[in-house]
This record gives sequence, C-alpha cells and structure tokens, in this order.
Amino acid sequence: MNGAQIATIDLAVIALYFAAIAGIAVYTTRSVETGDDLFLAGRSLRWPVVGGSLFASNISSTTLIGLAGAAYATGISVANYEWMAGVVLVFMGVYVAPIYLRAKIGTIPELLEKRFDRRSRLYFSALTILLTVAVDTAGGIYAGAVVLRTFFPDLGLAETSAALALVAGLYTAAGGLKAVAFSDVLQAVVLIVGSALLTLIVFGEHGFSWSAATAETPDGHLSLIRPLDDPGVPWLGLVIGLPVLGFWYWAANQYVAQRLLGARTLRDAQWGANLGGALKLLPLFIMVLPGAMAIGLFPDLEEADSVFPTLVAEMLPIGLTGLVLAGLIAAIMSSIDSTLNSSSTLIVKDFVEQPGRTLSPKRARLIGRATTLTLMVVAALWAPMIAEFGGLFSYLQQAFSVLAPPVTAVMLLGIFQRRGAGRAAFLTLLIGHALGAAFLAANLLGLWPLHYTITAGMMAFVSAALFLTLARRDEEPSAEALEGLIHAPKAHEDRDLPILARPRVQAAAILAATAVIVAAFA
Repeated sequence: MNGAQIATIDLAVIALYFAAIAGIAVYTTRSVETGDDLFLAGRSLRWPVVGGSLFASNISSTTLIGLAGAAYATGISVANYEWMAGVVLVFMGVYVAPIYLRAKIGTIPELLEKRFDRRSRLYFSALTILLTVAVDTAGGIYAGAVVLRTFFPDLGLAETSAALALVAGLYTAAGGLKAVAFSDVLQAVVLIVGSALLTLIVFGEHGFSWSAATAETPDGHLSLIRPLDDPGVPWLGLVIGLPVLGFWYWAANQYVAQRLLGARTLRDAQWGANLGGALKLLPLFIMVLPGAMAIGLFPDLEEADSVFPTLVAEMLPIGLTGLVLAGLIAAIMSSIDSTLNSSSTLIVKDFVEQPGRTLSPKRARLIGRATTLTLMVVAALWAPMIAEFGGLFSYLQQAFSVLAPPVTAVMLLGIFQRRGAGRAAFLTLLIGHALGAAFLAANLLGLWPLHYTITAGMMAFVSAALFLTLARRDEEPSAEALEGLIHAPKAHEDRDLPILARPRVQAAAILAATAVIVAAFA
C-alpha cells in the first residue's frame, strides 16, 4: 500500500495525543527531586497506574502489526502469548510481588544479590542492559519508524527514528518512571479504544455474523491449541515454554517489573498486576481476531504484516484513522520510554552506586537523567543501522529466548526453596546461557529442529536440575539471611480485605475467565 489518506482531523487527533504526553511530562517533572523519584516514581504508583502501565509497556508497534499479521497467516495461536501473560501476571501479583516489596529492591538484579551474591547481580544486569538497549529500545525505535513510514511514506527512516527517540527520551528523562507510567495509562486507553473500534468495524463488514466473519479462515486457524509441528506455538511449547518465557519477561525483566517496584503499597502492586492480567485477555479479541477476520475481506495480501495497515487505510473513517494511528504511536512510545527508564535505572543502581557508596538524591537524579539521554542517543544512532544488519538483529532477538530459562529457574528456586547460595546461582546462569547459545547456534545451522518454546522449557528444566545439584555443595543460608527473600505463606494473607478486594480471589476469577476463553477457542 502507498500510505493511508490522512485527513486534517486525523492529524489533529494525533497532535492532541502529543499535547497530552507533553502535559504529563510537565506535570510529573515537578515531583522528581531524587533518584528514587526518577527511577521508582517515589514508590507512589497506585494500582490503576501499575496495571495500565504493565499492559501498555508490553504493546509495541510490532505487537499491533505482528499479532494481526500472524493471525492472518497462521492463525490465532499467537494469542497464546497474551493470555499466558495474564496467568503469569496474577501469579506474580500473589506470590512474587510480596517478596519484591518486602525486600525493598530498586532493581530485579538487586534481588539476586540479596538472595545469592553480587556476581549474579552484575552479570544479569549487564546482560539485560546490553540486550534491552540493542534490541528493545533500538528495535522499538526502528520498528516504529518503519510502521509510521507505512502511513507517511515521505518520512525518512533516520529522521523518524531520531524524532521518536527524542520525544520518548525527553519526557522519560524529565519525569522518570512516573511520566512513563502515567503516559502508559493514556496509551493503554488509546490502544484499547482504537483497537476495539477497528475490530467492530471489521466485524461489521461481515454483518456482525461470526459464521460470515470466519467463513474464509482455513481449518485450525481459529484454534489456540495447535499440533506439535505447528510453526506458531506448538502445544508442548505452550505448556512448558511459554510459562518460562513469560515469568522472565513479566517478573524478571526490569523494564516491565519496575512498575511493581514503584507501587505505593503491596496491595497496589498486587491489584495492579491483577488488572494487567485481566487486560491481557483483550488482545485476542481486539488485536488478533481482526487479522483472522480480514482473510475474507483481503484474501490476496502478499505480506501478512500488511493486514493491519490495510485495515486502517481501507476501512476506517476520517477521525478514527487518527485515533488508531495515535494508538499506534502510543504503542511505539510506551515501549521506548519503558526501556530507556529501566536501562538507566540498572546502570545507576547496579553499577554507579557501589556498596558503601550511595549517591546523594540530587546526584542520583542528575546521573539518571544524563544516562537516559545518553541511551536515547545510542539507541537512535543504532536504530537506522538495523536495516543494514538485519541478520545480526534477528540473532539478538532470539538471544532473549536463551536468556530467559536459566534466569527463570534461578529466581523461582531462589524464591520458593531455601537451598542454594551464590556459587550455585552464578554457575547456573553462566552454564545455562552457554548451553542456550549452543542451542541457538545449532538452530541457526539447522541442526536443532525443535521450536524455540520447547527448547526454552527444556533449558529451564536442565537449569533447575543444575542449580539443585550445585546447591548440594553450598552451605544453606541462615534463616536471618533469607528473611523476606523467600516465599512465606503467612506474608500473603489477605483475609483482612473484603472478598472481592482480595488479590487471591481476583486472581482466581481471572484464571477462570482465561480457562473459559481458552476452552472456547481450543
């Protein structure tokens, strides 16, 4: 397609969105006085902000394009990533959030130091920073620029990348996590409303008839549970792999979990995680199914990823096009701002601050802002080069699938049992990642045919076995050393709350709704 017809009113809607973002930046900047204000929003985020930000930070431009494109090409099994995220989020809210908040950590790697040793913290933090900046931040900028050029063909790649980085970088450096979280809430609303309206319009083209909307979809296209040889999400990968990748992404990934660390209270963290989990039930209906329903409307698209831009260009009326494009820009911004803020947090808290040498609040704020702006420049310069080094970038993306299993194994075993100290954790991370790199190389050479989700599950089991074996040689940490760092059932009691306000009851309701939806599309 040669770009959508963008009317003046559409541009006005987009301009209104940017004005709102600017207003949020100005409002939040006034409350940033210390490093904790910048990195953790002064630990003041309430649950609606936590939940909305968790949802929005995960939705990028590639998500909107990719979910619809995958549904068009191979079916709705891509939605398994979305509902599984909800399962992980409610698990995190009930069992993991209490540990994070009791430990009063500022970064996820800091928990590894408190539970194990400093080596594990620095290793995991450095790896996270490298991949976050090189893949998530720069990749988000590049993908966003490419997507925007679909609708505005006259835009240059480098100029668009620079503009996206500049806007996200400035309000992130100014307002910190509070600016990121507040803007994410706005972005979540725009994303949900825009995507829902697009879905209704597509469904309306089929006369609001489910049978008509799905008449042209191939057999199995509307099934979430797919065969073992499915190229999208095979059932075994769904069972053993997605939970592993999901735990790492939602609970161990700084740029997502930072919202929990900035929560005002434990209840705000738990309710926010549950809200995020509930919102993750929506993408199947408002982001995935439109791609499948588009088969009957546009059966001959050469590229599956063009289905979302085609739906926007061909089906939306003036005004709504601007709203959906604002949602697209919102998705771009929410991923860029989150990665910039989290990476600067890791650099300052894990490397600049040292044991026995704490930065003054104002100096931490200054260094944090300077770090954010520096990362913004680095990512903006790297982003256009991705077009020239596409193969390398693809390999870096796949590195996340081998990063996750050892981290998931170490963190879960560190939280839910007492055995294991620094040596077991550090060696498990090193050996697990070396093994993962070998699997990745074998896969790229065609020597390892298993789907990466299945490989991730296998690696998690191997990493867990390795940790427990090594832990037998470690001296068990004392009860005092583990205080507040491992699962304690009494710490999760919520019987003092009204029944509907209890995190466990909310989690059970979300899991029940998830089970019904998965069964309906099995």
